[in-house]
This record gives sequence, structure tokens and C-alpha cells, in this order.
Amino acid sequence: MPASKDIIVIGAGIIGASIAWHLTKAGAKVTIVEAASPGGVATANSFAWLNASWGNPKPYFRLRTRSLAEWTRLASECPGIQLGWVGGLLWDMPRDQLEAYAAEHGSWGYGIRRIDRAEAAQLEPNLAAPPDFALYVAEEGAVEPVSAARALTDDALRGGARLISGAPVASLVSENGRVVGIRTADATVRADEVVLAAGTASPELAATVGVNLPLDTPPGVLVHSHPHSKLLNGLVLADRAHIRQTAEGRIVAGADFGGADPGADVAGTARALFAEAQAMLKGGDALSLDFHTLGYRPTPADGFPIIGRADNVAGLYIAVMHSGITLAPVVGLFATEELLDGRRDPLLAPYGLSRFAQ
Repeated sequence: MPASKDIIVIGAGIIGASIAWHLTKAGAKVTIVEAASPGGVATANSFAWLNASWGNPKPYFRLRTRSLAEWTRLASECPGIQLGWVGGLLWDMPRDQLEAYAAEHGSWGYGIRRIDRAEAAQLEPNLAAPPDFALYVAEEGAVEPVSAARALTDDALRGGARLISGAPVASLVSENGRVVGIRTADATVRADEVVLAAGTASPELAATVGVNLPLDTPPGVLVHSHPHSKLLNGLVLADRAHIRQTAEGRIVAGADFGGADPGADVAGTARALFAEAQAMLKGGDALSLDFHTLGYRPTPADGFPIIGRADNVAGLYIAVMHSGITLAPVVGLFATEELLDGRRDPLLAPYGLSRFAQ
């Protein structure tokens, strides 16, 4: 594989930024194309919880835990990534479900501890009503997602990548059954391969070369307070809301880690959610709502990532998923290996597009 392989990455959210960064570091000639600006759309609307928490079959758990380790590596190699292994305190399910989750994931090596009310209060002194029983995973954390995507993009640009921003891709360009580039309103850009990491825009673009991406786009709303002095030490995944405090001091809350479905009255849902977050915290009355975000999560139809080359269309690599924040480092690493060396990591085996054709 020549070091100068020319690759276009569509999308500069956390997944596209990670792939572009890894490709650039590996010596590829990379062009990043983003409809808006680095940081993407879904990335900016993410709760940004780094985890391998409940609901994972073992192969997916293994991929997620590998990515948690890769986050530490990535943050050490790319300046500007704000990453914290702050721990996750969880009690958003009935006790029997919490016990089942702890037993299963604990047997797989996830560092889950069962804690009582006193320890919960010690971990998070500002909880207004600590739970009588909860689970705690010290190895979970959070990253500031937009700044991380921008840091990766900026570092890739310093390494020689090119950025085309504010230029939505109108279509992929194919010749003789192979994708050879992209078309924007202003130009056609050619490359050896194209990576489609455009989130919710991916199905429409894939369809321009006859590729079907079965993607759902459920909505999610998150609320963000004005910056405040420290109220939380880590992530709190409670039955009322999921909350964390950002590096700049904002309390971010959603009804679950993906964000609440807002219904018809988005602003009303946001106000009610913010009131729940305030009620969870001692001193919560001092918090004030700054803004809410409404995002649409790119979720493949079976809930698991689509990562790999398109079937029956050469030159197109697809990387679309909901858990993009957790998975970004490992997807960037593995996609680069596959694109440049033809080596597909065994952890990606369940996540090709071909599974939907079966």
C-alpha cells in the first residue's frame, strides 16, 4: 500500500474526525469534507458517556471495552482532548435488573461494584436523595465531544490533511462499480477511497451509488445549564435523569444516555427535564438553564454499528453508529488498518453491512 493513498472522509463529527486523524498519522493523503464545521451534528448533541454498560452482548462489550482503552491512548497522542475517567454511578433500573447486569458484566471483567446509600453519598455528596442501592464503575468516564472532534481534526490538518467545510456532499461519484469521489455543489473531488461517516446523512449519500443503509434516527433532547461551581464528581445515571458536569462547569442532563424523546413540545420537555436535574442536586436551585439541544441519533436498524466496506461497491467504507463517542478511537484505528493494509480486526466481524442482506 503506497503511503500516499488518497482518501476522502465525509463527516467531521467524532467518528469522521477519528478516522481522518488515524489515517493521517498512518501516512494517507486525507481530505475531510464537512457540511457545517468540525464537530458534526450528532456529536454536538451527545451526552458523551464513555462506557461498556448494560445491554451489550459479549462481542459488543469487547469492542466497547477495547475502545475505552484506546481513548486513553488517543488523548495522550492528540493535544486538546478533554477526557476524564470520573466513574459512573447507576441506579436507573429495578434492583433485579441491576443485579443481573452486575453479575453478567462483572463476569466479563467489567469493574462493577455494588454500593449502598452511605457510599453513594460519599461518592456524590451533592445528591439530594442518594439511592439505597446502586452500581458503580470507576473505569467509566466522559469526554467533551465537540472539542475532541475539533482537536482531532486540527491535529490531522497539522499533519497534512485538507478540510473542505461548509460544502455539503450532494452525491458519491462512481465509475464501473467503484466509488471514485464525491460531488458538491461546486466541485467534484476524486480519491482512491471514500469513507462515509456522515451520521444521519449517510443513507441518502449511500443511496446515490445504490447502497442501502438501514438507519433509524430517534430524536433526543439534552439540557445544559449555565456554568456553575462543581456539584458532581462523576456521571450519575439515575431513575429520574442522567446527569454529568462538563469541563466548563455546565450540568448536562437527559432522560437517558441518548437524550429524551422530546415529543411535540420540545421546549416544555427541556424545562421539565431541567427541573428534574435541579431536584436531584443539593443547591440545584442555583442552576439556571442556558440552552437545550435536539439531536437525531444515527442508529442502525439492529442497534449495532455498521463498520466496513460496502457490499458490491468498491471504494466505499462505511462507519455509522449511535455509540460514536465511546467507539470513536477504536473505529478510527481499525478502519485505518482495513483501509490501508486490508486487515480487518476480528472485533469488527459482526458489524459489516452484509448482515442486513441475510
